[in-house]
Amino acid sequence: MSAIDMLEAQHREVEQLFAVFEEASPREKQHIFLQIADKLAVHSTIEERHFYPACRSDETEDLLAESAEDHLNVERLISDLLEEDVDEETLTARMKVLQAQVQRHVVAEEGELFPRAKKLLDATTLEALERKMIATQEALLEEGQPRDHLAGETGAPGPI
Repeated sequence: MSAIDMLEAQHREVEQLFAVFEEASPREKQHIFLQIADKLAVHSTIEERHFYPACRSDETEDLLAESAEDHLNVERLISDLLEEDVDEETLTARMKVLQAQVQRHVVAEEGELFPRAKKLLDATTLEALERKMIATQEALLEEGQPRDHLAGETGAPGPI
C-alpha cells in the first residue's frame, strides 16, 4: 500500500458507514454517526499533518487550499452535531449534508489531487508517508474518540 491507497481505503470505509447509516434504526444512527465522526477526524488529521504538506507545490496549491476548506466545513458540521442534542430527523438531515460534503471532497481528491500527487511523489516517498500516517492514526485511536478534537479545530482551515 501507499499513502494514497490508505486514504482511498478510508474514503471507502466512510462511504460504507454512510450507507449503513441510511438503513439504520433510529437507535443505531447516533452510534454510526460517532463512528463516522471518528473516522473523518482521523482522516482529516493525517491528511493535514502529512499528506498535504508532502504534496505541496505550485501545481497543487489551489487544490490543497480547497481541501483544507472542505475539512473545515466537515469539522464544523460534525462539531455542531456533537454539541447539540438533536432528534433523529435532524440528525438524518444533517448527515445527508455531511455526506454530500464528504462526497464532493472525495471526488476532488481522487479525481484531481491524488493523480497530481502520484506525479509529484515517488513510490518510496508514498510508502514512507503511509508509515507516518499509520503512526499518527494509531496514536489518535489510542487516545480514544478522535472526534473530540474537532471542536477546537473549527475556527479556520489548518495550515497546509
